[in-house]
Amino acid sequence: MLENFEFYLFLVLLITMLIMLAKKIQVAYPVLLVLAGLSISFIPGVPPIKIEPELIFIIFLPPLLYEAAWSTSWKELWRWRRIIFSFAFVVVFFTALSVAVFANYFIPGFSLALGFLLGGIVSPPDAVSAGAILKFVKVPKRLASILEGESLLNDASSLIIFRFAMIAAATGQFVWYEAAGSFVWMCIGGVGIGLALAYIFLKMHKILPTDSNTDILLTFIAPFSMYLAAEELHASGVLAVVSGGLFLSYRSHDFLSSASRIRTVTVWESFCFLLNGIVFMLIGLDLPEIVSGLGDTDIYTAIGYGIAVTVVLVLVRIFSGYAAVITTLIMRNYITVADAKSPGWKTPLIIGWTGMRGVVSLAAALSIPLTLADGTPFPQRNLILFITFVVILLTLLVQGLTLPFLLRKFPQIDQDFTRSEKEIDYEIQNNLAQVAVDKIRKDYAHKIDSFPTLKDQLQKYENQLSSSEIIINFAEYRSIYIDIIETQRTWLINKNREELLLDEEIIRKHLRLLDLQEERLNMKS
Repeated sequence: MLENFEFYLFLVLLITMLIMLAKKIQVAYPVLLVLAGLSISFIPGVPPIKIEPELIFIIFLPPLLYEAAWSTSWKELWRWRRIIFSFAFVVVFFTALSVAVFANYFIPGFSLALGFLLGGIVSPPDAVSAGAILKFVKVPKRLASILEGESLLNDASSLIIFRFAMIAAATGQFVWYEAAGSFVWMCIGGVGIGLALAYIFLKMHKILPTDSNTDILLTFIAPFSMYLAAEELHASGVLAVVSGGLFLSYRSHDFLSSASRIRTVTVWESFCFLLNGIVFMLIGLDLPEIVSGLGDTDIYTAIGYGIAVTVVLVLVRIFSGYAAVITTLIMRNYITVADAKSPGWKTPLIIGWTGMRGVVSLAAALSIPLTLADGTPFPQRNLILFITFVVILLTLLVQGLTLPFLLRKFPQIDQDFTRSEKEIDYEIQNNLAQVAVDKIRKDYAHKIDSFPTLKDQLQKYENQLSSSEIIINFAEYRSIYIDIIETQRTWLINKNREELLLDEEIIRKHLRLLDLQEERLNMKS
């Protein structure tokens, strides 16, 4: 591996440059990275890249799912729980069944078990792909909550289907009651193990004398521990990481200091940013190995199968979106639903068009053994792998490139029938200021005259309550404020250079404070 270190370093630099380019030209960066990986793979002399399934399932999947769980709102997840669980489990199974039936009838040599194996691989929209695309395009809040929640759970259901289909394809036997028992244990056991270990880590954070650095290290150990423990006990490692991540995220203010929370979020965002980039680049770079594995199979025929399976996946997902809406409209007369209003015909179409597949599907296909227990080649392994690659490529490129266009075409889609986010934001700011004013005047009124700083702080809160200029002219105010901050930052840097005996840690502290002020302004914009 060390002999190719320069090449890997070049890839990291290229990933960074391509992501910056994607932002510049307004294209989702997974698209550029996959295309770049494809292009590099055709260059003579490029070291062969082989995706190891264990690398994806152990190194990449736990931290990416864990970070996604931390950034997911439990409140929104619970609000849309019915549609999220239906898409993550029912729709995934229905999609796998549809692919199985199609493959059995239209692809020569595919039994129903092999069809389910392929269906289990390609049925779930990928959490990594969905997260990357959603961070690039502006989607309505309801859609984002549903898609993020679904992407957390559907890997678990698809990998369960994949495991059972693998056994059936390899042995030719399928005992339904054993499969049902295993399914229940994988779900309940995965969630239980994840929550148990999350509680242990919570206690470690609270009891041990941790600081920001050790808190961050513990958050890195947690997802791998949850995943490996669950898999060792034949439960779902995905559900363990997701449930544990959601629990710790929900309780983060109980065991992490403000400094630890700020630094943890920053470190994790940077880490997963790099992992995402590597994952999509690897998809493109793995093309030569996948094509070479086809052997005597005609590549154009294989591409045709891949396109056909992709069409089945998209149509089934769109159909499922409309079925979910119809079910909600019917059930609102009998149970309380998250939103009784009809979302119209456009929302299900957008939901159906957001089913990008990713590296988890490719890793699952690569994990199919080369041979059966008797030493004979595993049937249709190479074709399954190639079809999976075509599905990933088409969904990332076609859907990833056209999704922003569809959202612009339907600008009024899925308005949440509420006030704008900025209106709510300013209202909360004013409410917080009022809470602070009331607290000071109620509990510390006798100290206002004794502490000029407290008096200044009170005046600041009262000015915020009475000021409408900032809300009306926020863009101009922000520009002026940032210019002031930049001037202060320049002064600090120059002072640090001029006074050689000045402790630089003091300067860095004040620079961080200025960064936090600027970040607060950026969050409001």
